[in-house]
Amino acid sequence: MKKLSIALLAVGCLLTAACKTDSPEQRAKELIAQMTVEQKMHLMLNESAAIEELGIPAYNWWNEALHGVARNGKATVFPMPIAMAASFDEPLVGEVFTATSDEARVKNRQAIESGKVDIYQGLTFWTPNINIFRDPRWGRGMETYGEDPYLTGTLGCAVVRGLQGPSDAKVLKAHACAKHFAVHSGPESARHEFDANVSERDLRETYLPAFKDLVTKANVQEVMIAYNRFRSKPCGANDYLVNDILRGEWGYKGIITSDCGAIWDFYHGHQYSPDAKHAVAEAVHVGTDLNCGDAYQHIPEAVEAGLLDEADVDKCLVRLLAARIRLGELDRNTEPWSHLSDDIVEGTAHMALSRKMAQETIVLLKNSSSQPQLLPLSTEEIGAVALVGPNADNREMMWGNYNGIPEHTVTLADALKERVPNLVIVKGCNHVDGLENDVVKRLEGIETVIFAGGISPELEGEEMGVEIPGFKGGDRTSIELPDVQRQLLRQLHEAGKKVILVNFSGSAIGLEPEQETCDAILQAWYPGEEGGHAICDILFGDVAPSGKLPVTFYRNVDQLPDFSDYSMQGRTYRYFTGSPLYAFGYGLSYTTFEYGEAKVKKHTLVVPVTNTGNCDATEVVQLYVRQPSDTAGPQKSLRGFQRVFIPAGKTVEVSLPLTEETFLAWSEEQQDMVPAKGWWQLLYGGSSDQLRALDYDY
Repeated sequence: MKKLSIALLAVGCLLTAACKTDSPEQRAKELIAQMTVEQKMHLMLNESAAIEELGIPAYNWWNEALHGVARNGKATVFPMPIAMAASFDEPLVGEVFTATSDEARVKNRQAIESGKVDIYQGLTFWTPNINIFRDPRWGRGMETYGEDPYLTGTLGCAVVRGLQGPSDAKVLKAHACAKHFAVHSGPESARHEFDANVSERDLRETYLPAFKDLVTKANVQEVMIAYNRFRSKPCGANDYLVNDILRGEWGYKGIITSDCGAIWDFYHGHQYSPDAKHAVAEAVHVGTDLNCGDAYQHIPEAVEAGLLDEADVDKCLVRLLAARIRLGELDRNTEPWSHLSDDIVEGTAHMALSRKMAQETIVLLKNSSSQPQLLPLSTEEIGAVALVGPNADNREMMWGNYNGIPEHTVTLADALKERVPNLVIVKGCNHVDGLENDVVKRLEGIETVIFAGGISPELEGEEMGVEIPGFKGGDRTSIELPDVQRQLLRQLHEAGKKVILVNFSGSAIGLEPEQETCDAILQAWYPGEEGGHAICDILFGDVAPSGKLPVTFYRNVDQLPDFSDYSMQGRTYRYFTGSPLYAFGYGLSYTTFEYGEAKVKKHTLVVPVTNTGNCDATEVVQLYVRQPSDTAGPQKSLRGFQRVFIPAGKTVEVSLPLTEETFLAWSEEQQDMVPAKGWWQLLYGGSSDQLRALDYDY
C-alpha cells in the first residue's frame, strides 16, 4: 500500500499544478524510486518510452536546429553556421536563434496537440557544432563557426542563449547542445575508430576553449560526446574528459548525450569493449546520460552481470528527468510561449532576418583593380547580363545541410530576374562534369557574366557515400574549384567577358587560378532561403559587403599537413607560416578603412578607424594578441572584435575591452591556459594579415 501511495502521489504531482516538490531533481528521484531497471533504461534512450502509470509521456530527445528548425517540414532556413561566423555579429546570431527557438516552440505545441512528440519535434536541439574547423577538407566544417577558438566560443554562446532563453526562467525555452566533445574534426571515414591523441597544450589552447565558454558562460544544457577516442579511450567512456574536466574543472551539471551509435563504436569500431554490456557499463559509469541509438537496451544485462551499479543509472536518469521537468515537457507546459502564433514560422519577419543575416555573411574576396571597379554593378548601365554555373538556380544547395524545408527560396537566378530585364541564364556545366558546348558562343554580345560556381552539400557533409575525384565520404581530397568550372571560367575570360565569380561552398576553396580569370569574387557560402536576394543586395550596392573570413583560404592542399594529424602546428592562421590566398579575417568593402594609432585607456584598447572612401559601410575591427616570449605558441590569437558602422569620410573610435581572458596563455607549470603577466603585443586591424601593433605590459 505504501508503494502504491507514493506512486499515486508522483502521478498527482505530474498532473496537478498545486502539488510541487522541492526541486525538479527531487521530483525526478521520487519518480525513479518507482521504476524497474527496464523502465529506467527506456528513459535513457533518445526515443524514450512512456511510463503511463507514472504520468511520464513518450519523448524523443533527438532534434536539430543547426541554422533554423531542421527536418520538421516548413521552417525559416538561415545561412549555414560557417556563413554566420563570417558576419562576426554576435547579437545578430543571437537573434537568429531566438527566432529559431520561437519557431521550435510553435512546432512543439503543434506536435503536442496532435498527441505525439516524435523525432525532430521536441525541445532538445543537438546544436551548435563548436568543433574547430582545423582543416578545410573536413566535410562537416560548414556546420561549425570556423577555425578560431575565440570566435567559435563567442558565437556559440550566442546560439545557446538564443535557443535556451533566459537561464532563470521557470520553464526553460529549449536545450542547446555543445558538440562534439572533444577533439573531433574529421576525417569522416575514420570517426568510428580514430584515436585523437593531442598534446595537452593543443587540447587546452585550441580544442576545448569553446566548450568551456558554452558551459561556464552560457549554461548550455547538453553536451554531446564525440565518436572518436581520445588518448585511447572512447570519448563517451573518457573519465578525464567527462569527470576531470567537464564536470570537475568546469562544474558542468547538465546532460551528456552520446552521438548516434557512438556507444556501439566502443566495441564495433574502437575494439575497446568486449561486448555491448561492457560498453554500456563503461558509458553509464562515466556519466553519459543519454544514448542516441539502442545500445542502452543492454543496461539491465550489465546491472545483472554486476558490471554496472544501478545507482549510476539513477544518477544519469535524475539529470534526464529533471531536465524534462525544467522544460515543462513532462507536463506538456507551453504556457510561457502560448502567445507565439503559427504564422511566425517562416513568416515575414523571420525571412527578413534570414536576408539580413545572409547580407552580413557574404565576403568580397576580389574586386577589379581598374577604376571604376566592377562592383557594385549599376542597374542603369549594366545592359544584358549572363548568369552561368551549376549553382545559378540550385534551391537545395542554398539550404545547406541539417536544414528545414522552406516554402519560399530565392536563388540567385530568381533574384537577378527581378533586377535585370535582359538576363540570360546558361547552366554551362554541372559541379564536377558536364561541360556544355558553345557556352561562349551563346553569350555573344554580353559583356558581364555572373558565374554561380563552387560546390554543394551533395558533395561535402557528414559521412556521405560520395567518391569522385576531389571528394571522398563527405570530405574533400582536393580544395580546388572543380576542373570543369575552371575550364569554363577560362573560356569566358579568354572571350573578353567581365566575370564575377559567386562561390558557394561550406569550406575554403583554392581559388588561385581564378585570380586571373575572374574580375571579382564573392564568397557566398550556403546562404539560406533568402540568399539570392542578399547576394544581389551586395552585387548592386544596396548593402556594402562586410563579411570576413572565419577560416583561412589556402592556395592548395600542398600547404596543408596530413588530414589525420591533429597537431595544430602548421594549421589555421594561428600556426600557419606560409602565404595564404586569403587570410583569416579578410574581406573587402566598397570603401577603404584606415586604422589610426590605438591607445590603451582604462583596460580598453581604443582604435580610431576612418572610412576613407565615399561609401557608408560597416567594418569588423579585430583585436589579436601575441606573447613574444612564447616562441612555441601561436603567432597571434583573436581576442576581440566589433562590427562598426562608419559613414563615408568619418572617423569612429572603437573600444575593445582588455580583460584577464585577453591575456590567457599556456602555462607549462599549470598545464592550462592562465592570465600571463608580462610583455604582450596588441595587434589590431581589419584582417589577421593587415595589423598594426602596440606593445603592452600586462
